[in-house]
Amino acid sequence: MKERELLVQRLGRVDYEAALAVQKETERAVQTGKQPDTLLLLEHPHTLTIGRRGDNAGILLPPDSLAARGVTVFETNRGGKITYHGLGQIVGYPIINLSPEREDVHRYVRDLEEVLIRTMADFDIDAFAIKGLTGVHTQRGKVAAIGVHIARWVTTHGFALNVNTDLSFFDLIIACEGERVTSMQELLGQDVEMSAVEDSIIKNFVDLFATQSAQFNRQSVETARN
Repeated sequence: MKERELLVQRLGRVDYEAALAVQKETERAVQTGKQPDTLLLLEHPHTLTIGRRGDNAGILLPPDSLAARGVTVFETNRGGKITYHGLGQIVGYPIINLSPEREDVHRYVRDLEEVLIRTMADFDIDAFAIKGLTGVHTQRGKVAAIGVHIARWVTTHGFALNVNTDLSFFDLIIACEGERVTSMQELLGQDVEMSAVEDSIIKNFVDLFATQSAQFNRQSVETARN
């Protein structure tokens, strides 16, 4: 398989709406060949996102109570139901062209799971996929969620990995499959350096997707959108 260039943009903390705009602009650039395959890594403030299979019935608090806790809600075109995003969680949005070698949605999701399973192994965490379910799991609960969208074989949305996440916010929703949620912090009994986890994700993503050495950069949203 021919190796392709991967651009990695570490954006830090980004509001969901702003990140969605970056995704859309990047998607267009990748589709037209103006930009190489891109991996966005970032954190969101408290946000609930509703996927194509979800609805507001999965949210357990009324809008005013959510607002009081600083939680915003967005409907999205990704797969899946409802999930939570917040600080201490690494969100990855791979915007890559699967054509022509990887035109298989199920394979792509399995590959994302494998990237995160390898990342967990780098931190001595035993993680695995479960047949029939999406995401990355441990014996103590689900540590990462995955929900993607693909148009013209270019991917958007992606994964959310709980690193030092405040897990109490998951009590605001009915989690997919009703499975308990966990974090790397909980599994290891200590805080985990976010940048080290990002480095591991990038390494494993590059290895699995057979790309050239990633270009590392940490940009503001404004820079990424220029």
